[in-house]
Amino acid sequence: MQNKQILDFVLDKIDDLKAKDVMTFDVKETSSITDYMVVCSGTSKKHVQSIADHVLLEAKQTDNPALGQEGMQEGEWVLVDMGPVVLHVMQDATRDFYQLEKLWQKSSN
Repeated sequence: MQNKQILDFVLDKIDDLKAKDVMTFDVKETSSITDYMVVCSGTSKKHVQSIADHVLLEAKQTDNPALGQEGMQEGEWVLVDMGPVVLHVMQDATRDFYQLEKLWQKSSN
């Protein structure tokens, strides 16, 4: 899959489990580790874990499995590394505290 296809794949899979407040940032020009950042919210620890797990399981069925994940046990903020796409699935309180959108909006403009 091409980078944009991986982004579309991730967006489709998080939509399957009704992720909230999805934001996508093109960070090719400012990041040396990825091309796109996706930030979304889950309504609870279990919802956050389920969204991330769904992406991980579905990615295993493709030629592009995830490179890794962090935070699954805690379920406050789960990061899924798909290479050209890094997915952040967060509970609302964690998302409000860290405000990743502000960081990436500034760098992607």
